[in-house]
Amino acid sequence: MKNPQTAQQKQYQQRVNEKMPRSNVLSQCLRAFVSGGIICCIGQAVRAWGQGPLGLSEENLAAFTAMVMVFLGATLTGLGVYDKIGTWAGAGSIVPITGFANSVVSPAMEFKREGFVMGVGAKLFSIAGPVLVYGISASILVGLVTCLLK
Repeated sequence: MKNPQTAQQKQYQQRVNEKMPRSNVLSQCLRAFVSGGIICCIGQAVRAWGQGPLGLSEENLAAFTAMVMVFLGATLTGLGVYDKIGTWAGAGSIVPITGFANSVVSPAMEFKREGFVMGVGAKLFSIAGPVLVYGISASILVGLVTCLLK
């Protein structure tokens, strides 16, 4: 059962709808697609560089690519560039691995004035920490279930 809105609630809701900025979903989706694609193309170029001139094996190629992309994401966050990319790109900047680097470095940068231990060290994994804990825990659980079922 829905409670009918009072006249004051209707007036308030109308005012909110008038003042709320309109979002352009198509533009936002296009920006996310393009920016995420560009980041992934950079990752593919790093992979090709590791495979070609550096001559890395298939085993080391994925780790090399991930390390370089995390380094780039963390460096761009530290320089304040990744936030500008994120403002324009929206969700396209958080999906690739560079978004992970950004989520690790951003809280640390924000709290660096509180010192290296209580600021940077304590806040380093405040956002990414739960993702790591639950991701690793889920992978262990899936691995154990797979071993038991075989």
